[in-house]
Amino acid sequence: MDMALFHATGALLPGISVEVGTSTDPQDVAVSLKILALLTILSLAPAILIMMTSFTRIVVVLSFVRMSLATQTMPPNQVLIGLALFLTFFVMAPVFAEVNENALQPYLNGEIGQEEALEAAQGPIKEFMAQHTRQKDLNLFLSYADLEQPESVQDIPLTTLIPAFAISELKTAFQIGFMIFIPFLIIDMIVASTLMSMGMMMLPPVIISLPFKILLFVLVDGWYLVVESLLLSFR
Repeated sequence: MDMALFHATGALLPGISVEVGTSTDPQDVAVSLKILALLTILSLAPAILIMMTSFTRIVVVLSFVRMSLATQTMPPNQVLIGLALFLTFFVMAPVFAEVNENALQPYLNGEIGQEEALEAAQGPIKEFMAQHTRQKDLNLFLSYADLEQPESVQDIPLTTLIPAFAISELKTAFQIGFMIFIPFLIIDMIVASTLMSMGMMMLPPVIISLPFKILLFVLVDGWYLVVESLLLSFR
């Protein structure tokens, strides 16, 4: 009945078609290349967020906090990832603002071209990564690629700076994680020794130590201290 009414009224539905063909207008080709480049950047956005920002250090440290508390899936992964993302945006806000001012806005206003915009966008990001990259890690990739020591940060290729920055961030995150583990490890040792002295060897120490670790974490305002340490580590 509905189909008969549709044909009777002669209503038209919008259609979508994708075509690949030739064009004599160079402007059409340029627009197509820009769209292709934009889609490529969007597909690489997760990797860029993880490897070129403070996200790696933050999410690893937050994971260490959960492991040291031995609360398994509490807080859930979604909460940890969400917190890490917003802390990343907070830490990277000055860098993103500089990229927007020097690269994105001039490009959108037609003041500079695409290559100039990409070059301008790399500057603040390189400065941030170089600031938190150990010279030892950077020399590792420079020597492997047979590259000379760069005269400035802007002369460092991204293919060299990104992996050096990543392993430097992992080292820093593991150092912070080790410091987080120490007080909770002491609690585990005290509880395990107490249970063994009482002859309660069949009772898992984790069950007894978990409330004490949570209590200690709450009393010292643990989340505040962890986030404060993370923010101070990026200064």
